[in-house]
Amino acid sequence: MRITFGALLVCLAAVLGVIGYQWQQMQNTPDAYGVPFELVAADGQTITQEAFIGQPSAIFFGFTHCPEICPTTIYELDGWLNALGEEGNKINAFFVTVDPERDTPEILGDYVASVSDRIVAISGDPDRVREMVGGFGVYFKRQELEDDDYTMDHTASIFLLDSQGAFRKTIAWGENPDVAIEKLRDLSKL
Repeated sequence: MRITFGALLVCLAAVLGVIGYQWQQMQNTPDAYGVPFELVAADGQTITQEAFIGQPSAIFFGFTHCPEICPTTIYELDGWLNALGEEGNKINAFFVTVDPERDTPEILGDYVASVSDRIVAISGDPDRVREMVGGFGVYFKRQELEDDDYTMDHTASIFLLDSQGAFRKTIAWGENPDVAIEKLRDLSKL
């Protein structure tokens, strides 16, 4: 009876140890952020959420008719990544449109390429773009203007994801450049 009871205790301890280890691993491996998607990069190739896995990512949501925030953010993000040198090369950068009706992959690609050759432009079918953008918790809303024109209100932060695609933090619009660079430096290690 002693051997059976002792064997049961050893088995119970082993099972609890495995459960404890798996629980710890789950806590240390956060789920990928956002939703699955299939969109189009500026080069015409299909791009999915897998693009955000394997290297840390900086993702900004905007549109080509944006008067200030979007062109400034693309310019700043490119400059910050360049300032980091090799550390900056460890981070993938993406610009996702919130205005897919006007921002085709080609138009968005030309827009981004005029400022940076390291930021991947993402667009595609309007319904799929809206699903992806909304699934990332990004605010966006069409605002009508005079003469049948419109603009887009949208979240103006850069989302920072680690190499597993998990959300880590943001860089806010107007963030101190030194703080933004430090956040990107920290991200390059994840």
